[in-house]
Amino acid sequence: GVINYFHFLSDIGCSGFDCSEASLKLIESWGLSLETIDKIWSDVEGCKLCGLCSSRTNIVFGAGNNNARLIFIGRAPSFDDDKKGEPFTGAAGKLFTNILQAMNLTRSDIYLCNIVKCFPPDSRKPMAVEIKTCVSFLKRQIKVINPDFICTLGTTAAQTFLNTTEPLSVLRGKFYDYNGIKVMPTYHPAHLLQNPGDKRAVWEDMKKIVKEYNNPNTQV
Repeated sequence: GVINYFHFLSDIGCSGFDCSEASLKLIESWGLSLETIDKIWSDVEGCKLCGLCSSRTNIVFGAGNNNARLIFIGRAPSFDDDKKGEPFTGAAGKLFTNILQAMNLTRSDIYLCNIVKCFPPDSRKPMAVEIKTCVSFLKRQIKVINPDFICTLGTTAAQTFLNTTEPLSVLRGKFYDYNGIKVMPTYHPAHLLQNPGDKRAVWEDMKKIVKEYNNPNTQV
């Protein structure tokens, strides 16, 4: 019906058309999402909602597959990320890529982003007000991508998502639920550079994700 016609218009190159507010509400009632990754980016671009806007070089929005079944979420952009405008670069990014390769995945298979999208000065932990201001953009990204799995990297990402103050050493290694999405907390690659002894724990966590990821019952 009408929904198939909209898909047809999209397939032949129609990128959209103006609608009245009443028409938009009607379309939403049909179960069609008007949200897209590009729309979220347009809302984030030039953002000055918190003080981090004064210290950033680039907004680090996210990267990867917009239809990914697996999203990795860190705390905040690193110094290198801020300069390049891309998530998970530098030495920690190289280690992360190696972890993905061991999982038989590439960056084009998954999606990468952070709790906050701007570099905190001196790589400090984002403040609660900064997280509260920025996390709404992340939740919109997750809703659009609609993954089967989320892997949080580091304490801040895990505690933010799971709304807890439990240490990561207690949280990691188990799946949790976020709106029907399986969430696995583990250590951040930057942590592993300083604490290589925790690489074994991260690999155990990744093996659990791979097992579920490759389970036919979790694949569309």
